[in-house]
Amino acid sequence: MDDLFWLDDAQMERLAPFFPKSRGRARVDDRRVLSGIVFVNRNGLRWRDAPAAYGPPKTLYNRWVRWSRMGVFARMLVTLADADGDISTVMIDATHLKAHRTASSLHRQKGGGSRLIGRTKGGLNSKLHAVTDARGRPIRLFLTAGQTSDYIGARALLSSIPGAGTLLADRGYDADWFRDALNARGTTPCIPSRKARKVAIPHDKALYRQRHRIENTFGRLKDWRRIATRYDRCPDLFLSACSLAAVTLFWS
Repeated sequence: MDDLFWLDDAQMERLAPFFPKSRGRARVDDRRVLSGIVFVNRNGLRWRDAPAAYGPPKTLYNRWVRWSRMGVFARMLVTLADADGDISTVMIDATHLKAHRTASSLHRQKGGGSRLIGRTKGGLNSKLHAVTDARGRPIRLFLTAGQTSDYIGARALLSSIPGAGTLLADRGYDADWFRDALNARGTTPCIPSRKARKVAIPHDKALYRQRHRIENTFGRLKDWRRIATRYDRCPDLFLSACSLAAVTLFWS
C-alpha cells in the first residue's frame, strides 16, 4: 500500500476544476481513480494489473479513455501552464518514443486517421514535440510519426508559442522561415547555425546552455514507462499520457 501513488489535497484542488460534471449517478471517487490512472501510466502496467486499492480496472480504463477523448488532460496542461508559466524564455525540441508491438500496426484507423507511428533507423516510433517555459516545464505538446522533421513540429506549434522574449532551440530548427516568424512575433531566436550555412548567424552561447532544461524534461517524462514505450494504439490516448505526466510532474 505504501508503494502506491496518491494525489494529495493540493494537487486535487488544482485539478478538480477540470473534471467534467457528473450526470445522473454520482461519479466514483475522483482521487482514487485519477491516482490509479497515474500509477498505471507511470509504471507501464496493463490496466487489468492495476492494484485493487484503485478499484475495478475497467473503471480506470473507461475513465481514462473518456476523459482523454474529451481533451481533459490536454486542457489541464495548457490552462495550468498559461497561468503559471515563466515565458521570459521558451524552448522547443523533440524526442523519439519507441512503439511497442501492441501499438505498432501501421494500418490506418477506422475513419482514415493515422496512428502517428513511423519507421526510422531506431525502428517504429513516435515523435513528441514540446515547448517548455524558462524552467523547462512543458507548456505545449504535439505528437507526430517518428520520421517527421523538427520543422513540421515547429510549424504546428508556432501559433501556440507564447510571446516570449527569447526562444532556445538546437540547430535542427535553423531555418530562415522559422527565424523570420519568431522575429515577427517579437521573439529573439537563440539557435546555432547549421554547418551548411555559408554565413553563420551568431547566438548567445551562455543563454543557449540553459537548453539542457528541456532535455531534462524529456528524461523525466520518459521515467513514465507508458511514455518511454508507447503501448497505446490511439494517438489521442498516448498524447494524453504525455500531458498527464507533465501535469503531475511539473504543474499540479
